[in-house]
Amino acid sequence: MEETLEFPARLRLIEERSAAFRAAVASAPDLDARVPTCPDWALRDLVRHLGDVHRRWAANVTAGPADGPTGTPVPDSPRDRAALLAWSAESTDQLLGALREFGPDRDCWTWWGKSESPQTSGAVARHQVQEATVHTYDAQLTAGAAQPLPVEAALDGVEEFLSTCVAWTGTWPHEPATVDYHATEGRSWRLFLSPDGARFTRLATPAPAPATASARGTASELVLFLYDRIPLDSLQPEGDPSLFSRLRDWDPEEA
Repeated sequence: MEETLEFPARLRLIEERSAAFRAAVASAPDLDARVPTCPDWALRDLVRHLGDVHRRWAANVTAGPADGPTGTPVPDSPRDRAALLAWSAESTDQLLGALREFGPDRDCWTWWGKSESPQTSGAVARHQVQEATVHTYDAQLTAGAAQPLPVEAALDGVEEFLSTCVAWTGTWPHEPATVDYHATEGRSWRLFLSPDGARFTRLATPAPAPATASARGTASELVLFLYDRIPLDSLQPEGDPSLFSRLRDWDPEEA
């Protein structure tokens, strides 16, 4: 398995996971069913959300470098199931079309400007793999048939989450600490938290020293935990468990 997914593989995963998302929606008995992992949303809201995301990122990639998102309005999604699924497929096509047209190196606006992830179309593609993958899990759970995340997407997803959502320059307001994430598929990462912010690295095995806290599980379980889909006790935690709560509550943009 690739250590880091290449751009074509990420486009393939966006397409595959988005198709799996629509398959789960098509199999659900009721579009008004509440989504257990997003309790404020019904299933049709989840479809609307992912379609909005695909269309807005397509517009941001197309626009290129900018000081903010394009603000391009997204048309209302239909309520009929067949029409809604067709609208969703069109949304995915718009995203993939923009990414294919401009490739992985186009500069564009992103919300993660102070993170370790670059502000490029390639980073957008990487994050959109996770958007489609996690929301496919949400849709499958709502339809009563949740499946583990694909291993290649999940392994890249742990690292993508740390790079994009955690490794920022904002000040960590607590005692310096380290957090390890161990995937049973054989890959590990260490997160360093300090007054200078957060950074992460791939971790050699065995680790040079114990971390302040760690969590072990499949790559799928780690991603689902990072995105608040499953609790910490679904994994094998060690060390100070309160560190995970402090990390979840930390907003580096406000630090």
